[in-house]
Amino acid sequence: MNEEVLRYAAFTTDPAGGNPAGVVLDATGASDADMARIAESVGYSETAFVVPGDGLEMAVRYFSPAMEVPFCGHATIATAVAYAHRYGVGELTLHTRAGVIPVRTAKNEAGHITATLTSVPPRTETMTDDQIDALLRLLGWSREDLDPALPPRLAYAGAWHPVLAAADRARLASLDYDMDELAELMNRHQWVTVDLLWRESESVFHARNPFPTGGVFEDPATGAAAAAFGGYLRELRLVPLPARITIHQGHDMGRPSTITVGIPTEPDTGIDITGTAVAL
Repeated sequence: MNEEVLRYAAFTTDPAGGNPAGVVLDATGASDADMARIAESVGYSETAFVVPGDGLEMAVRYFSPAMEVPFCGHATIATAVAYAHRYGVGELTLHTRAGVIPVRTAKNEAGHITATLTSVPPRTETMTDDQIDALLRLLGWSREDLDPALPPRLAYAGAWHPVLAAADRARLASLDYDMDELAELMNRHQWVTVDLLWRESESVFHARNPFPTGGVFEDPATGAAAAAFGGYLRELRLVPLPARITIHQGHDMGRPSTITVGIPTEPDTGIDITGTAVAL
């Protein structure tokens, strides 16, 4: 395999912001052990490994320093922008373990390359009281800390994320938990990150995403969780449809990120996630 690793920060135009991802544009012949080793060495929350296929179709796998994940939004954005920098903008089809993800890249008015992925069809499930109580206990939250207008749910758009919405910004700003204990709970239920949110306005949200299962205390930007949250908002009819919302993430950890989420009206359609990325 070609072990050249490109490094990009996704959902930002500033190298000091966004969520860093490793990108290997030609991982042909790489074994699982190779990919796990490289991802651990890179140390970012995910590294994407691309195996080129026919034309603009390619297989992509995503590894954190601790495990493989079925889908990663920020590493997909980073991969698409890295590919566009090398080969030009256009449309790509990514075959991931979560399903087929179409991605398109273009230059915006500021001259930055933006990428838009369309997730697999999202879905939600209710959380049991035991799951909610266990998660709140490990985060140091209480039920009184939750926004009753945004009920707890499990949300999926390629990976599963519990969604908890804080009633105020101060609750979201304070994040402290034991990584081993939260990772054990998440591994038991096959959750990838925890999607913690606060609603600033009808179309603007702030998010934090603990990721102890991947060996990372917190993600600065989580495209997969943003897509799952878009499906959550549509299924629960919590925004007028079609909708376009903005999610700010990473500000509390000093790596500000901006994720744009497009939510179509039609059920069983994917959620659009748009962002920029910059080489590191």
